[in-house]
Amino acid sequence: MFSEFFKGVTDWYMANLNYGTITLLMTIESSFIPFPSEIVIPPAAYKAAQGDLNIILVVLFSTIGSILGALINYFLAFFLGRPIIYKLAETKIAHMLLITKQNVEKSEQYFIKFGNLSTFIGRLVPGIRQLISIPAGLAKMNMASFLIFTIIGAGIWNIILAVLGYFLYSQKELLELYYKEISYVGLALGIIFIIFVVIKIILSNKKEKKEV
Repeated sequence: MFSEFFKGVTDWYMANLNYGTITLLMTIESSFIPFPSEIVIPPAAYKAAQGDLNIILVVLFSTIGSILGALINYFLAFFLGRPIIYKLAETKIAHMLLITKQNVEKSEQYFIKFGNLSTFIGRLVPGIRQLISIPAGLAKMNMASFLIFTIIGAGIWNIILAVLGYFLYSQKELLELYYKEISYVGLALGIIFIIFVVIKIILSNKKEKKEV
């Protein structure tokens, strides 16, 4: 059923590809509806390579969509609470959307393990990316921190897909073949970024202590 749905949406998207449809589909992708960003960004980036769109705007509007979708999940979890979210995860509708109690538990454990940073790291991990905003909402994570980490994580992932689409979309089979490897590259970049931030904070603290 979902394969037919994806095909229908993809055909519509390719016929109506613009910044508005990029934002809409990335909002869907980032919410609880299982729709892969690999269907949205690479073809848009390829269109940018042909001169029909601007690659910077493709990344910008795809990231805006990612933020909107993340906010949907965040506020649903924030206001509904943990018991209702877990009950919903066990419904037939949730299962049709490929959401299970195990998926939600996995994303929540990930959030507990990595704290607020999980909203950044989780954006680069397959199977976690779409649901990581739910435990953030359950934990009532600070909105400013949530937005910052979501923007950085989603932005990095969207840039990776956009660059690949810009140069490789004509070889779609290659993109699909190395999807997991692409995800790991994004995760590695995220870890490098975290290390950089941590080192910067440590050096800043040492500098402040010396000045005191």
